[in-house]
Amino acid sequence: MTRIGFHASHEQIGPRQLLADVQHAERAGFAMAMCSDHLAPWSERQGHSGFTLSWLGAALARTNLEFGCVHAPGQRYHPTVTAQAIATLGEMFPGRFWIALGSGENMNEHVTDDRWPDKETRTQRLEECVDVIRRLLGGGTVTHRGLINLHEARVWERADPMPLLIAPAVSVESAARVAKWADGLVTINQPIDTLRQVIDAYRSAGGRGKIALQVHLSWAPTDTEALAIAHDQWRTNVFGAEIAWDLHSPEAFDEVARFVPPEALHDHVRISADVRQHAEWLAEYADLGFDDIYCHHVGQDQAGFIDAFGEHVLQAWKEN
Repeated sequence: MTRIGFHASHEQIGPRQLLADVQHAERAGFAMAMCSDHLAPWSERQGHSGFTLSWLGAALARTNLEFGCVHAPGQRYHPTVTAQAIATLGEMFPGRFWIALGSGENMNEHVTDDRWPDKETRTQRLEECVDVIRRLLGGGTVTHRGLINLHEARVWERADPMPLLIAPAVSVESAARVAKWADGLVTINQPIDTLRQVIDAYRSAGGRGKIALQVHLSWAPTDTEALAIAHDQWRTNVFGAEIAWDLHSPEAFDEVARFVPPEALHDHVRISADVRQHAEWLAEYADLGFDDIYCHHVGQDQAGFIDAFGEHVLQAWKEN
């Protein structure tokens, strides 16, 4: 049966409150949680971006949930640092932590003052990172020269089981390419036909493991409020991948989003005051074959959403 999880949005909520939110989500019946590792939020209105890797230690210690994290090695993070973090969390919390390794976005990575590479170079750099991270997690001493460099690197902690290295992918092409190295796939809500193609591309290329979906949604007591929340908090996220990859700051995202109308959010966020409608949408995604679905309410106040979904969605989901 498809599991329903909670997305903890570091870009929108301060780490102290987010820790309370994820504990609340566990009490309400969410089965697991995930988050992203950003240095900057998508918008100045969001206004947060805590250090995800340290927050995860607290969240794993204060809940019994399984956690995942989307993370970009290669520029802001040397892959040795990434491997050490994975091994540490995996050793402390066996079987409860996975990481999705992506190629990153300029707004988080430009701070190193290194050139922001083109997409193909970023993808090749990620593939090198995945290879050396696996070798480091396996106990090897690694020297590597390429788009990333290591000299006799070794990670001394061993996690048993080794945390899964998941691939985040949105396009059909990316889903097929990551199949050669990924232990599973995570993607975001898109039109049903597109999601079906993403799943088929991953499986047809030999992709193994679970397939997960992060669903951006907005719930409030009225449809008007739900739409206003989505427009305020998520209108910077309605653009194509090229913009999301390459813009360098929250201010730049806010500038390009100035004229996005509220109705445009319906193409990117599931917006409704009706929890039955949200349950139907989740059931559509489950029917596609997703093993795990993570609900991301795009508002900054999570309490009402958690309570409403816990009572009206999660309870019915378990009974079906």
